[in-house]
Amino acid sequence: MYDNMVDVLIYLYENYMGDDSPPPSDQDALEDELSEAGFSRREIGQALTWLDELASRMDTPEYPSRDIGAMRIYTDTECRKLDLDARGLLLFLEQSAILDPLSRELVIDRAVAIEQSSISVDELKWIVLLVLMNRPGRESAFSQMEDLVYSDEPVYLH
Repeated sequence: MYDNMVDVLIYLYENYMGDDSPPPSDQDALEDELSEAGFSRREIGQALTWLDELASRMDTPEYPSRDIGAMRIYTDTECRKLDLDARGLLLFLEQSAILDPLSRELVIDRAVAIEQSSISVDELKWIVLLVLMNRPGRESAFSQMEDLVYSDEPVYLH
């Protein structure tokens, strides 16, 4: 049995989103396949809802350019969900132009939406990857993030 619904998202990405294999067209068949793979119905439902909500947020208009020196202030809820290392990763990805401000906000929104007390840096990398995959015009950033996800090297040094 898998630990959490992020594992469902990873499974879906690696089996259907990362290549040309389409998922089953029938949601019941997809849910049955995921269940046979060892995921609970609860995890499956949460992951599919999470993906639906991500898709619904893709119509958000772009943010205007930010001023140099602007800083993202995290809420208490976001700080509880995303520890210092996770927030550092987001800052690094934004400074590296992998995340733009809208993508960063979508990542934070999707991380907070996951029903677990905190998100690990590795889980956050997958969330970033899924957000970028769904953002038109961010193909280069998606490609860079995919390299970071599958790399054994640390993303950034302290």
